[in-house]
Amino acid sequence: MAGTGVVVLGADPEPTAEAIARLPAAVTRPVDFRREIQPILESSCVKCHGRGKANGEWKLDTRESFLQPGESGSVVVPGSSARSRIIHLVAATDPDSVMPKKGSRLTPEQISLLRAWVDQGLPWEPGVTFAKPPANNLQPHRPTLPANIAEHPLDGILSTYFVAQGLAPAARVDDRLFARRVYLDVIGLLPTPAELETFLGDRSPDKRTRLVRQLLADPQRYAQHWLSFWNDLLRNDYKGTGYIDGGRKSITTWLYTALRDNRPYDQMVRELVNPTEASEGFSKGIVWRGTVNASMTPPMQAAQNIGQVLMGVNLKCASCHDSFIDDWQLSDAYGLAGIYADSSLEMVLCDKPTGKRAPLRFLFPELGAVDAQAPRTNRLEQLARIITRPENGRLPRTIVNRLWARFLGRGLVEPLDVMQNPAWNPALLDWLAEDLVEHRWDLKRTMEMILTSWAYQLPSIDVTDKPDPNFVFHGPAIRRLTAEQFRDALGSLTGVWQEKPEGGIDRLLLEPGDLKPLPVTPFWVWSDAHAASAAPRGTNWFRKEIVLTAPMTEATLFVHADNSARVFVNGQAARGSVATEWEQPSVYDLRAALKTGTNVVAIEAINGGDTPNPAGVIAYGRLRPAADAGVRNSDFATDASWQVRTTPTGDWKTTAGSEGWTAAVVLGPADLAPWKLGERLTGTIAGRSIYGRVRASLTTADPLALALGRPNREQVTTVRPYTATTLQALELTNGETLATLLRRGAEQLLTTRLDGRALSERVFRQALSRPPTPAELDLAVELIGPQPAREGVEDLLWSVAMLPEFQLTY
Repeated sequence: MAGTGVVVLGADPEPTAEAIARLPAAVTRPVDFRREIQPILESSCVKCHGRGKANGEWKLDTRESFLQPGESGSVVVPGSSARSRIIHLVAATDPDSVMPKKGSRLTPEQISLLRAWVDQGLPWEPGVTFAKPPANNLQPHRPTLPANIAEHPLDGILSTYFVAQGLAPAARVDDRLFARRVYLDVIGLLPTPAELETFLGDRSPDKRTRLVRQLLADPQRYAQHWLSFWNDLLRNDYKGTGYIDGGRKSITTWLYTALRDNRPYDQMVRELVNPTEASEGFSKGIVWRGTVNASMTPPMQAAQNIGQVLMGVNLKCASCHDSFIDDWQLSDAYGLAGIYADSSLEMVLCDKPTGKRAPLRFLFPELGAVDAQAPRTNRLEQLARIITRPENGRLPRTIVNRLWARFLGRGLVEPLDVMQNPAWNPALLDWLAEDLVEHRWDLKRTMEMILTSWAYQLPSIDVTDKPDPNFVFHGPAIRRLTAEQFRDALGSLTGVWQEKPEGGIDRLLLEPGDLKPLPVTPFWVWSDAHAASAAPRGTNWFRKEIVLTAPMTEATLFVHADNSARVFVNGQAARGSVATEWEQPSVYDLRAALKTGTNVVAIEAINGGDTPNPAGVIAYGRLRPAADAGVRNSDFATDASWQVRTTPTGDWKTTAGSEGWTAAVVLGPADLAPWKLGERLTGTIAGRSIYGRVRASLTTADPLALALGRPNREQVTTVRPYTATTLQALELTNGETLATLLRRGAEQLLTTRLDGRALSERVFRQALSRPPTPAELDLAVELIGPQPAREGVEDLLWSVAMLPEFQLTY
């Protein structure tokens, strides 16, 4: 063994007299196991040989396991430290075989204590164990609420906590601060001055609860805000590493729909663990190009993602080797990864194959077993059932802990991904988790409970980012606006929003209208008068000339087609979201392709099928010029004025050539029955414009967003840092992205034609949710002038946007 550089925990031949002579002498007094021996084993041996780990097949969990032979024999001989292999390892009598392999070597005094302990027969106090501790926060538990419970359950639990801590909590924040806080937390937007004044003027005692419920009941704004939280958590984005070569798949449509519809959390989890086609991007992870280490294979990424996001278990270290920071082992990570693998996985230790294969199992086998012999699809079904079964108390605790941290700046358990740690208030964590399960995994219900609690409404305090084992809750933490909140706050202030939503969710942003009559009536059209009942398989080409006298600030084209359609403007393919189901509208943004003067809108519509079947296309173009352009809207729709042909020649996408084109055939009102889409299209178009207010969460990150902490989402991100960085300071003072935005914002505000005082009032009320003080108003008017100029307004926007009062949630 000497000279190999490999530690083998076994019984070598009898040690030489020379080796024994190099050992420190054993102390001659009786040793105290708990006071003298246990600390040495804890600090130097347990990391590799305790807590369920067995490097060299030798375990230190108990005295019995300590005495069990390892790979090559016994490691200790009770009563004879000179003949015990462990003593020679820690004393380094063989320089190539030293324990511990990592960390500080034992001192001569420590070795002397260990020798005496072995010589005295290894006395071991009853009850002492170095075995892996039982899983914390795993078993469901509903705490008993105090007898004198307040109206709100969380308040009753916290009242007991505050008494135990000897604290007298402060009074709740005022209505103005509460409204600003809850608007930002629930929908990610600042309240408008009108919304705020309505709330402030309400004298009802339950108005805060009603405001929380009102905001949670806003499906679109709620989903658009929380999309960022879940994108970080599920490492979903709209472009980036992996998308180019198909080695990554977006789950944006699935995720947005789940948030909008408030899908039960256990159902979301089942669809992530045992994915549908729409949700498989989460467990699929990223197929990295080139050579990567074994911890980045797709099955291992699935294990890491599921462990961290759903169970609060960080397996990144254990994906390469037994973790040095917690009790998770390489076999735990491979056991879970193997469930997602197509075949059995060989464990790889720090990129070196071991020749061993970990048995397939979930991280907590006590919750249930996965049949290793079952096909992969069945294994995933079993895993999804295990994770979402009522006996798994870790799943609800993990998500309510994340929500608490999101709203109050610090989790009940910290770090968020180490749910083995105890909560600073276990009863609060347990009650929220059990309440979530009892109410059918309704996350909005849990949010309402937190947002209406006394804890949430306390004044905010400064809390360090670092975990504090002695943490005492006094109130919510002061938080920086997220990158998306900051950008949307500027949008609310200036009227300058993002250009276009990404991620293929354009049509999901459509909100139902009130079915009011449209300015122009759309008709179903085709080339055959009998198309509503039976049209032959084939393609129709349509086109229409649109004359514009001014640029359009909105140009959205909605198209329904049976079966499918493509849209072109002035010969170029239109940008937009194409429906995969004919019952859904395809939505196109035409602004970039339209021009002042004559434009040609062309549609290629295909009727599929093997036999004659219903066919048709219906479209509506919603065109809106700038408010000060002095021209009317230019809406257009499919009708008899469109041209159609079935065998186009030449460049059919433009006005070149007229031969063979005829008037489109309008299908009568009775012919709409086979599709029943007329009302749906009308309601869609009458609803809110999808391109009028595009939120930052719906677009890829720009330099400002990256500087403000938006992650690249190649790894799971469970919390963004609140501490300001040098990069943020530079971007906020010299960044071109912000400078351009505020310049455009100043130009936009000037179109309101407000005088200096009125414009200043508007900026303060929208940005800070309060009117300016007399001194602030005087300074603002002096800055922008009685009749505002662009440079002055721009300077005012810079000044307000840099205020901590604007950038922080208090």
